[in-house]
Formats: sequence, structure tokens, C-alpha cells
Amino acid sequence: MNFFDIAEARQSCRRYDPARGVEDDKLQAVLEAVRLAPSACNGQPYHVTVCRGEAAKQAAEACMGMGMNRFAADAPLLLVISEEAYVASAALGAKAKGNDYRSMDIGIAVAYLTAEATAQGLSTCILGWFDDDKLRRLCGVDKPVRLAVTLGYAAEDDPHRSKKRKPLSELVSYRD
Repeated sequence: MNFFDIAEARQSCRRYDPARGVEDDKLQAVLEAVRLAPSACNGQPYHVTVCRGEAAKQAAEACMGMGMNRFAADAPLLLVISEEAYVASAALGAKAKGNDYRSMDIGIAVAYLTAEATAQGLSTCILGWFDDDKLRRLCGVDKPVRLAVTLGYAAEDDPHRSKKRKPLSELVSYRD
């Protein structure tokens, strides 16, 4: 798959096949993509906790408050991304420039994660609705959880949806 094939194929999965687990080699490829993602000062200010089995069920439950993300219960894996401390140079840059580089770096890492998952034939959904305290306890982390990502195989009846995106003319401008 080339990049545009991956970008077109990737979507937020809303129906997983609960009987089909994720092979270790595919999980390792997805995690390696996270490791290779660029970050400010190469600091990688995040940690990924892989939740599977009973931990995946508990993580899914922590993401399903108020009826949200019910499909997460069928995902065989949940990847919980928590924030870590900046490296000194990125901390200095963040303070001097007023930028939240950690959030940017986590977003880039998750983009790499979801792209590699798609290349591996897996499906994902990025979750921002979750109970931070429950996920911290489950994952044994003391820093804020920023995102959770469901990972698995889409059920056969989870259709591919066409992309609804703004035209480039609304997203890009040129200056000479």
C-alpha cells in the first residue's frame, strides 16, 4: 500500500470482530511505527500501554461512559497513550514558544500508529472520551492519559465509508 491507499482505506472502525485476535507480529509493527514517529527534540513524550484480554475489557469500559464508544467492547486490544515528561530541550522550547509539543507529538505518533495498522490490515478508532482516572489505575501510569485507540479486525459487516473532507481550497493558501 502506498500512503494515499492507506489514507483512503483508514477509517474509524465501529464494529470489530471479537473472535479475531491481533497477531503479535502485526502488533509489533504498529508499535514500531509509534517508535519511529517524529517528535520534538526526538523526546517521545508518551507511553503506550497495550491492554489485551481482561485489561482490554476494562479499558473499553473506561471509554464507554454515557453510552459512548460501545463498539470498544469488541476490540481485542486497546492501546492507551499517556503523556510523559518533556526532554529538557523540548521543555525549554515549549515554554519559550508557548506550544504544547507533547500533544502534537502524541497526535503524530497516533497518526503513524493508525496508518501502520491500516497497512497491516487492521482497524482502529481513536478515542478521546474516557475516564482518565480509571485508565491510569488500570495501566499503572501516573501521568495524564491523552488518547486510547481500539485495535483489531473490522467485522465483515463494518462497511467502508467514503471520506467527507473539506476541499483543498479551504485548507490551503499560497503566498509568493
